[in-house]
This record gives sequence, structure tokens and C-alpha cells, in this order.
Amino acid sequence: MSNITELQATLLQMTVRGKGLLAADESVPTITKRLQAIGVESTEENRRIYRDMLLTAPQLNDYISGVILFEETLNQTALDGTPFAKVLNDRGIVPGIKVDKGLIPLNANCAEQVTQGLDGLGERLQKYKAQGARFAKWRAVYSVGHCAPSKAVNALNAVSLARYAAICQDNGIVPIVEPEVLIDGEHTIEQCEKASTKALHKVFSQLHKQGVLLEYIILKPSMVIAGKKCQTQSTVAQVAEATMRVLKRTVPAAVPSINFLSGGQTPQQATAHLQAMNAMGNLPWHLSFSYARALQEPCMNAWRGKTENKSAAQAVLCQRSKLNQLATLGKYVASMEG
Repeated sequence: MSNITELQATLLQMTVRGKGLLAADESVPTITKRLQAIGVESTEENRRIYRDMLLTAPQLNDYISGVILFEETLNQTALDGTPFAKVLNDRGIVPGIKVDKGLIPLNANCAEQVTQGLDGLGERLQKYKAQGARFAKWRAVYSVGHCAPSKAVNALNAVSLARYAAICQDNGIVPIVEPEVLIDGEHTIEQCEKASTKALHKVFSQLHKQGVLLEYIILKPSMVIAGKKCQTQSTVAQVAEATMRVLKRTVPAAVPSINFLSGGQTPQQATAHLQAMNAMGNLPWHLSFSYARALQEPCMNAWRGKTENKSAAQAVLCQRSKLNQLATLGKYVASMEG
């Protein structure tokens, strides 16, 4: 099978209208914090049990078309001994893999961060592909503040995202391109809009320069939203309108799907914002979700590490996924909560 045929087949399965992606690719330090918050020790076995609960949830495949896995999870088996990638494939859900190696400071005198992990990426992708992964994800971050994001960070993030995407496509792997403007801080929605516009403009310029085929990527951006510490918080309408302005100015229509990250929003906020954008209609791309905490948090709180809570927690995950499915179709209303 040619690379293009592989990319087409994967994208067709991942971009089914009404379905989105579950991000379950938290690094060990991140998942440890979340497990500790519910009183669960973060051992490798407990992480396996938790992710087994997520990935075997009945009806998950009605709402989720792909799952982003952490490398540890791709190497693990479900509780019944089946490799997690096969569990997903057998359910018609595409397995994917986070391939970046995390964030490092730009330099000793700068708090801004850039992403590492390009070295040996082609070889790693071939290994992950043999294990069943058919798409990948690379995250770049942008903080908003005094002189941030800097030109240096904008440039470095764009180059690394584009280089990663090109290597993925060369290996028949669909790249998820994730430029995340962080929600932390005091910045206004206007500052976020400006930073998001600059970041996306630079990313797509580099994708073009490096020969990436836009028809075979998925964009995973943050929504345009005021920082958590900003005195004036954004309304749902403001977030939807500002986000659409930025995307229409920067994202070519060739991109098949935009799957937003939730980025620190509450589950309800993330769903309401997605609904508001889809309700605008007449958009050149499929607008969906690729949420981590906004899908997992309610389910994790219902589970709390107890076997007897597994079914109830799975039902919570599927219900949250269903609400986001409705938002991708423009059919969600807030009264559906609870």
C-alpha cells in the first residue's frame, strides 16, 4: 500500500462526522498528578488498569474515531491480555501515538519552551506502526505575556511541527499538528487572538515549505480564549467568534479536520464552545474535538481506582463523549448536562 493510500484510509476513518478523538497520551508525570488527585497510586499497573477502563468502555466507538496513546500504553495489553492497539482496531477506533519528547526551555534566560524529539523519529514511527499506530501527535506550546510568544519560539515551533509532519507522511502516518496557545496567565482574549494568528500563520507557512500535504493532516489547535487569571473572562460567543476569525484567516480549506484541544477548560466549557462554532455553519473544515481532561475528568472522578466503579465510570465517559458528538453536529444544548 502506498503512503498516500495509507494516509487516505486512516483519515477517512478518523474524520467521520459526529466523532472525535480521545487524547489518552498523558506523560507519566501528568497522569501521576491526576491519579494522585483521586487517591490512586501511579504505578505502571494502575495506569494500565485506568486506561483499560477508558479503552474498553461500551459504545465508545459510537463517539470516538481515534485514541492518542502514550508510548507506555502502546506497549501494554488490556486486562484480558489483548494489546491495546488491537483492542481499539477491533472496535473500529484508530490507534495513534504521541511522539514528541516533551518541552525544554528555549535557553537558560528564557521561560518560554520548545519541543524536542525529532532525532530518530522516522525509526520510532516504523516501530510504532508495527505495533498498530496509524497516526501521531506532536505538541508545541506558546505562552502569552510580555513579548511572548517570541519570534524565536514562533519560528522554532513552526519548523519542528512541519518537520515532524513531513516525517510522518513519509512513513504513511497521519500527523496531528498541535500548536497550543496556553490558557495560563492574565492575557485577554484579544492577546490570545493575536498570538494564535501569528502562530498558525507561521506553522502553515512552514508546512508548505517542507512539502507537507495539507489534505493528510489533522490540526489540533487551542481555542481563542482569555487566560485563566484575566479579570474579564470570555463568553461562549466571544470564544467561538474569535476562534473562527483566526482559523478562517490562517487555515487553508485543504485541511480536512480541525480537532480542538480543551486546554484547561472545564468539560462543559469545551463542549459549549465546540457547539457554538459548529452552529455557525458553512465552514470549510470538519470541526471536532481531541480532548483529554475534558473527556476524562468526570470519568476519573467516578472511577477513583475502584473496580466496582468501572461500569459507572465508563458510562460517564460515554455520556461526555456523546455530548461532544452532539456539539460537532450543532445539536448540543446546556440543559443536556447532568
